[in-house]
Amino acid sequence: MNRVMLVGRLTRDPELRSLPSGKPVANFVVATNEFRGSGVGERTEYHNVVAWDRLAEICGQFLSKGQLIDIEGRLQTRQWDDDAGVRHWKTEVVVASLEMLSGRGKKEYAKEAQAVATAPDDEAHPTNGAPADPEEVLVAM
Repeated sequence: MNRVMLVGRLTRDPELRSLPSGKPVANFVVATNEFRGSGVGERTEYHNVVAWDRLAEICGQFLSKGQLIDIEGRLQTRQWDDDAGVRHWKTEVVVASLEMLSGRGKKEYAKEAQAVATAPDDEAHPTNGAPADPEEVLVAM
């Protein structure tokens, strides 16, 4: 069975690109920590991760550096020869499912802040903080 389960933080924003066929792919790195007990400290591992299709688009849109995520997938090792004839190997986790554990990323907060900043004053705060309906006040109390 080839199954990987990781909980860790993104070391950088995902790199979203499209293949010549138009298929989206997202690449990013997840850091996990292994606690070795008192006095020994901890060890950090870095895992190359790849997501495909709609999941890749979601990663590119919602994930950002520092976010805590839970990934399930499988290991895949690729090999290729470069122009000099040197053989390279890369092992990565191919994502099957992903869950964001730390809430919205900074990209979402930035988009929300930009939307509020560019909206006219009457649209951003239509009632200047007062509830639009007096019944809402009773419900809130």
